[in-house]
Amino acid sequence: MLEPEEYIEQAYFFRVLSERLRDNVPMQDLFLVLQNEVLSTTKLPLAINYLLSELKHSGCFGPAMAKLEHYFSRFQTYVVTAAEDEGGRFDMRVALEVLRYLAEFLAGSPSRQGVFLYQFEVLCRNRLGYEAGLEAMAVDPVYTPEWSEWIRLVRRQIGIVGLAELIYVRSDDYVQQRSRREGIQVTPERPTLFQEKEGKIALANRHKDLLLLFAALQRQLGCPEVPRPIPPDSTPEIIPQLARRVERLEKRIKLLEEEQKGGIDITRYYGRDDPSSP
Repeated sequence: MLEPEEYIEQAYFFRVLSERLRDNVPMQDLFLVLQNEVLSTTKLPLAINYLLSELKHSGCFGPAMAKLEHYFSRFQTYVVTAAEDEGGRFDMRVALEVLRYLAEFLAGSPSRQGVFLYQFEVLCRNRLGYEAGLEAMAVDPVYTPEWSEWIRLVRRQIGIVGLAELIYVRSDDYVQQRSRREGIQVTPERPTLFQEKEGKIALANRHKDLLLLFAALQRQLGCPEVPRPIPPDSTPEIIPQLARRVERLEKRIKLLEEEQKGGIDITRYYGRDDPSSP
């Protein structure tokens, strides 16, 4: 895990990239500007310099992030690489917003449960693929070895067993319910990863839409909502469309006025047979 100021600067870096990309500013120019804007006491300016070199060479900066695993996590690299894939549909602006919210969350006092749910929902909503995505999550430094082992278990069983069941059986609520049924204090074979409240929410959302589970746990854990694709703004096109419609209405009104006065002179719409005639 990095220091909080590193994540704060990363959040600023990803936010400004996302905002200025909407203005069609070249990525290389943005990197040059942001290299001077971010806090120089952090390691981010050095990382931006390395990313800029790769961007000038290949047009992508995902491969450079993969070489900076001591600074960027594998999940961050996976998100950027998916956005740079020419065959994919993952928008780079959404990817930058995903990384921004994640960095802001990590800059505070994040819980491992919240980070897992946020990262998993990113994979789910954007269809980024569970196999490689969960493996990238498993090696994230925020997780303990017990968490990494469980994430790899989720990768093998997702699609066969629901996520709500996988969360519930590793919660304190499951241990308490089992102890009541058996009449003795049950010692779990593996350490629990989720608290009693989270286990109850998972139990209540079994066999339901997975997005309902995410929404309920987000409210309880305080993790950020996953950014969604921003629909295109059609406001600049409205005024030209209205102007064309008003012009057509004016022509129709003029024709109606001519008809009421005595008829429409359609001869002015005739073409001339002889170009030399007056």
